[in-house]
Amino acid sequence: MGFRFRKSVKIGPFRINFSKSGVGYSVGSKGYRVTKRADGRIQETYSVPGTGVSYVKTSKKEK
Repeated sequence: MGFRFRKSVKIGPFRINFSKSGVGYSVGSKGYRVTKRADGRIQETYSVPGTGVSYVKTSKKEK
């Protein structure tokens, strides 16, 4: 099992993540969030608040 390191800074609905692999950011609220990952992929998360149920859609890596 490997360890991961991530530092997050939250400013309102925005979150900036600093990791070993780069910088990513996300914006959203309860129910919907869009994330630009450090590897360049875009991830959309749809969830039903309070239930633990969510759906994640990840795009292919941009060239």
